[in-house]
Amino acid sequence: MSDSIQAVIAQHPDLKPNDVIVLNDPYHGGTHLPDITVVSPVFASPHATTADFYVASRGHHADVGGITPGSMPAHSKTIHDEGVLIQSLKLVDNGVFQEDHFSEVFERGALPCRNPHQNRADLKAQIAANQTGIRELLKLVDKMGLDTVKAYMQHVQDNAEECVRQAIAALHDGAFALTLDNGAQIQVRLKVDRAARSALIDFTGTSPQVDNNFNAPKSITTAAVLYVFRTLVKDDIPLNHGCLKPLSIIVPAGSLLNPTFPAAVVAGNVETSSAVTNALYGALGVVASSQCTMNNFTFGNDRVQYYETIAGGSGAGLGFDGTAVVQTHMTNSRLTDPEVLEYRYPVRVESFAIRTGSGGSGQWHGGDGGERRIVFLEPMTASILSNNRVHGPFGLNGGQDGACGRNAVVKADGRVFELASTAQVDLEALDTFVIATPGGGGYGST
Repeated sequence: MSDSIQAVIAQHPDLKPNDVIVLNDPYHGGTHLPDITVVSPVFASPHATTADFYVASRGHHADVGGITPGSMPAHSKTIHDEGVLIQSLKLVDNGVFQEDHFSEVFERGALPCRNPHQNRADLKAQIAANQTGIRELLKLVDKMGLDTVKAYMQHVQDNAEECVRQAIAALHDGAFALTLDNGAQIQVRLKVDRAARSALIDFTGTSPQVDNNFNAPKSITTAAVLYVFRTLVKDDIPLNHGCLKPLSIIVPAGSLLNPTFPAAVVAGNVETSSAVTNALYGALGVVASSQCTMNNFTFGNDRVQYYETIAGGSGAGLGFDGTAVVQTHMTNSRLTDPEVLEYRYPVRVESFAIRTGSGGSGQWHGGDGGERRIVFLEPMTASILSNNRVHGPFGLNGGQDGACGRNAVVKADGRVFELASTAQVDLEALDTFVIATPGGGGYGST
């Protein structure tokens, strides 16, 4: 988010009160195209000529165009296959929502949004969310004074920096390599300077950017590093940029974790980010791998589009087992209730169950994955973006790897078709899509 706001500040130095900017550009702070960020400046005094603060909201839109419904294509090759690219445009100009202009933005090109009315409605909701943030922030300024609020914002970052420095003091140098199902490899080396209480995180040796959509923009790689080091802090602190100040991050340009335009990136945000997070934990030696995937499942047609992520097993660590069928790290989302899903979409949730025994064994066991089966009641196009179907989540310190996941389609006549980690299929009525999620890695020798 901070990278997106920095891009807005650089590209729009003359923002006025009641202006709002929108962007989803993965090469300027974005993640992937369905994640649209709305940024609003905050002017804390009537005489201010530049913004005192910025507030922002980011939401995953159900569809932003591209080659498949849901804008999470399995086989995109460039960013243009994945939907409408928005490069920092004024969404609201002096309080006026740019309705006509954004109708054109969402409906332009060969692969436009499938439901632009819904996109515009969702953007209005994000504008309203920002307005709530602005209102609460200005109430705080009125109560405490502008100088005090700014000072305490700095205190929050300074405290986060000190907390991370304390955590770094207990770390050791380490390195780890993690291979994705498509053969690309993430390599990370951690070098700790205990005297300075700082750390170097070096991704040199990571594979070059690939011709599929598992490339992760640098903002994602940075966010994964921020997340991991925040989890090392025992104190209850808000996540903020101060956590990054003791860290130096090297990510070679043109690599899987810092691709150049127009690389496809839709799986980088959801899949590669999970792999980066687990690779960092491997280098730190603190916890076995949770599933390196979000099991991104999308389906739809020109009438309806839907996207969900599916939980799997978490990794075990020193003194604790992993947890079965839980969202970990990047995923942190909830499934739609079956009753709501079946009411709104022509599908039936046949089952969602624990894959008993799929967690890796060890002194402490990895959490089990799950199996989800969805029956389609009318023809649809479905896509799965996943990982850990070839390589299971790694165990650590003698613990065993978790079981690989599985994707399959069971036809109405009983025939079964196994699918790859990433796949797109056309389904007929009464076909069943089966997603078995990976188990977490075990920790310690038995």
